[in-house]
Amino acid sequence: MRDIVSCFSENAIHVSHSSCSSYSSNACISPSLTPSVKNAVSCYYKIILSTKKQLLAKVSWCKNLTTQGLSINFDPSTSFKLSTHTRLFRKMKGTKLVESDTSKIEVFWDLSSAKYELGPEPVEGFYVLVMVDSEIGLILGDMGEEALTKKFKTSSTPIAKVTLISRQEHCSGNTLYATKAQFYDTGIQHDIVIRCSGENEGLKHPVLSVYIDQKTVIRVKRLQWNFRGNQTIFLDGLLVDLLWDVHDWFYNPGSGYAVFMFRTRSGMDSRLWLEEKLVQKEQERVEFSLLIYAWTPCTSMFSRLYHLSLFGQAKFHFHDSGFCTTLGHFTAHSLRNCTVRGGEDLFRQNPGPQGTFG
Repeated sequence: MRDIVSCFSENAIHVSHSSCSSYSSNACISPSLTPSVKNAVSCYYKIILSTKKQLLAKVSWCKNLTTQGLSINFDPSTSFKLSTHTRLFRKMKGTKLVESDTSKIEVFWDLSSAKYELGPEPVEGFYVLVMVDSEIGLILGDMGEEALTKKFKTSSTPIAKVTLISRQEHCSGNTLYATKAQFYDTGIQHDIVIRCSGENEGLKHPVLSVYIDQKTVIRVKRLQWNFRGNQTIFLDGLLVDLLWDVHDWFYNPGSGYAVFMFRTRSGMDSRLWLEEKLVQKEQERVEFSLLIYAWTPCTSMFSRLYHLSLFGQAKFHFHDSGFCTTLGHFTAHSLRNCTVRGGEDLFRQNPGPQGTFG
């Protein structure tokens, strides 16, 4: 199998490097354009206990026409699922012991006052706490710290080291996708917008534009020919690789989808994509990765339904049954024969369906 770098190198357009000071500040996005609506949000956390024991936790919030829920996966066989649809399940507050062969895991939650916007993830008024082997593993929600103080009044309860290593989002809607991303633990959140413009905006050829904090990062003209490429940008003092592959939008329009990838690098001398394991020495920084993919079933380039997702490591995949349907291993045309290594010691599992979402 070829590595991901060689896959992206073929037929790629390479855009010159940019720094924050050279970003275009005239990013103009019409207020009449409504961003796509999120159907699912998944975050992957690396947890290191005081005993140096490590585990990976996937937290997913899902929503569609009939179901809405939360799931937390610690490995393919250990999971916690909760329906947050008030008509189907009203246990919005509680605690549950999750069965695991390797750890004692307990989940505390309170979603009774949770407030939502358009997406499946609550924005305020909630908390989710995860205890692993009597250590505080995850603290989620704006009420998390307060709940932690009330439930564990003693200061002797150890708190594990937690790092967000990736975030994925599934959305459907139009040709405008907007999200926020934080590229390292103590960094600020940045607004990211991906926009595809076409004939309906008076353009002769389709154009791909990516904006960060309302500044143009890339603008790819004649997208049907420049369907693959990469650019390195500087953000918060970090090197961030941005790669895109929209081949299937044009040449497999029936079921094809596009891929956009963001990943931080440790320095100029590091490779574009390091085929490294996420299980690193504690003092080493875990790089953050974000993968966005969009597919459309229609034949007209910019009248299609777009379905986008943020995904961090292509080889971290779960087959979630029930209300959080499959969020499995997926690749674009240039990634179908590629392997992204990482986390093999944490999970060993065959890939799920290619980019499926119920």
